[in-house]
Amino acid sequence: MTTKYKNVYIEDVATVVGPYEAKGPLGKRFDKKYTDMYFGKDSLESAEVKLMTDSIDLVLKKTKKEKSDVDVFIAGDLQNQITASCYAARELSRPFLGIYSACATNTEGLIIASNLIESKTCDKVLVSVSSHNMVSEKQFRNPTEYGAPKPGTATFTATGGASCLLSDSKGKVRIESSTIGIPVDMEQTDPLHMGSVMAPAAAETISKHLSDLDRTIDDYDLILTGDLGQFGKEILKDYLLKEYNIDLKNKYNDCGVMLYDLKEQKDVQAGGSGPVCSALVVYSDIIKKLEKKELKRVLYVATGALFNPTMVFQKENILSIAHAISLESVE
Repeated sequence: MTTKYKNVYIEDVATVVGPYEAKGPLGKRFDKKYTDMYFGKDSLESAEVKLMTDSIDLVLKKTKKEKSDVDVFIAGDLQNQITASCYAARELSRPFLGIYSACATNTEGLIIASNLIESKTCDKVLVSVSSHNMVSEKQFRNPTEYGAPKPGTATFTATGGASCLLSDSKGKVRIESSTIGIPVDMEQTDPLHMGSVMAPAAAETISKHLSDLDRTIDDYDLILTGDLGQFGKEILKDYLLKEYNIDLKNKYNDCGVMLYDLKEQKDVQAGGSGPVCSALVVYSDIIKKLEKKELKRVLYVATGALFNPTMVFQKENILSIAHAISLESVE
């Protein structure tokens, strides 16, 4: 499903990160950085809540808005029952929609917000995401303290919080269109190779978006996925060319690769992942380039793996999904 918008603008964004992200190539561009993984909290789960609430406070401060100015708060994360988002919603105390598309949650939230604004149901919608490496490892794999080895294909869940305030007030960057993805099952079962799981979903959504709008890759300055990592990135390029006859040329990159220095930060294996990974890259880097008109139109395709450990233990296939939004610089 592809939708075009006329009056959906990004007022501002905010990013908060942990120590690994702060040491990456985009480190200087984040709004707030922490040097440890607890952020002054007693538990890692509470620390993730703080990541999200910090980003909310920052974006409201940037836009000079009060909490009461937010019509709807949309948020998601990787904790069981999206707990970080629920506790952040308690602090914000505004109408709340909790969502989940794994690492594709950010674009899902932006799409829902865009439809609420375009339909004039809301004037201002706040979209937030978060993830915490040690919380996710505990929940989906093994606690970090176990020191369980991982293959090079594994990705590293990013630690951070990111928020975006959208409205119908004209700004420098707008959401021009979106494509809602479908669940894809390529009979993949390896939870330590998310790139191979999610690349086909990204390909399906990119193809659908271009077809629905009668566009080609040349209509975009950049195609950006998240978070396939270095191996999934290559799988996507090959798969798109073979199955859809779409050549990404030199216009493509992946947020999981961009967030860290893969040569220096060996602990991140194949690159970043998590709901906040692509949001951190887009908000700290891509939005700024659109504001400065260094880029004119970007297709942002966040990818997610729809599974839990129980389904993996039961030998079920891992499903994937990708949602896309087209970001444009406003003349």
